[in-house]
Amino acid sequence: MNVFLDLEALSNALSGMGVDEKSLVSILGNFHVEHRRTFRRANPSFFVEDERDFERCEDHFLRHLKREFTRFNNAVVMWAMHAWERDARLVKKALRKGEDSYNVIVEVACTRSSHHLLGARRAYHSLFDQSMEEDVASHIHGPHRKLLVGLVSAYRYEGSKITEAATKLEAEILAEAIASHREQAVENDEVVRILTTRSKLHLKHVYKHYMEITDTDISADLADSSVLSDTLLCLFRPSAYFSKLLNASLSNDSDKKAKKWLTRVIVTRADHADMKEMIEEYRRLFGESLDEKIRARTNGNYRDFLLTLLAKSD
Repeated sequence: MNVFLDLEALSNALSGMGVDEKSLVSILGNFHVEHRRTFRRANPSFFVEDERDFERCEDHFLRHLKREFTRFNNAVVMWAMHAWERDARLVKKALRKGEDSYNVIVEVACTRSSHHLLGARRAYHSLFDQSMEEDVASHIHGPHRKLLVGLVSAYRYEGSKITEAATKLEAEILAEAIASHREQAVENDEVVRILTTRSKLHLKHVYKHYMEITDTDISADLADSSVLSDTLLCLFRPSAYFSKLLNASLSNDSDKKAKKWLTRVIVTRADHADMKEMIEEYRRLFGESLDEKIRARTNGNYRDFLLTLLAKSD
């Protein structure tokens, strides 16, 4: 792979100077994080060096990409963009669409690293001249507000230290809150504290103790579509959360909204170590290969691009 030649070819393609889409799939799809950063920095007419330390996509270039590559279902746009900017735009769009899209906010807040989420908040400042926390608080009303504001504001500890006694106690708190109030548990201050401040490792131990206490999966105790249920699944079993989104997007009767989940999940997870785990979880839950399901349900260069990204986990 000659990165410099590929960068030149990619720049020409995205300028409208012409590279066939199959080449574009191969070049862009196989670019790693550093390659994409180099591409953005080498194309100042496409991307601007933002003062908050990311390469921001110019609006005119964004419109060009969406117009030029509609068959790629926005996958090219999302993949070329800095991951912080991509997530900032996902949250903004979810707020505009309303409650049915709050799971996207949960997803960004709960499945990204602390550093990445902080970066997405910084990108949000630059793109929209306000904080993500401010926007979430002003758009969302009712019982979900406290939890969602807390999730997007989080900067979780990512070390290996946990206190086992605390994880057992907090598993009991969650079990009691969910058993007594179910969906109203989202308004419980202790539940919000646990879910918005504790480390991912700590929460994995909370989940283990919850299962021992209740003999049930925590997500099964709540409505599948609730904000609280999505939060618990994203924090405790992210691979299961993403697998369920993928399965819904690839079903025969998936609607337009669900079909877009496929692009978002594959593009946002392709650079992450948990992609392989997600592929394995999909097979375990649904008894078939994700690769084969994508081949059967999509077509053309869009399909090839998704499969190229999926193969990055090998």
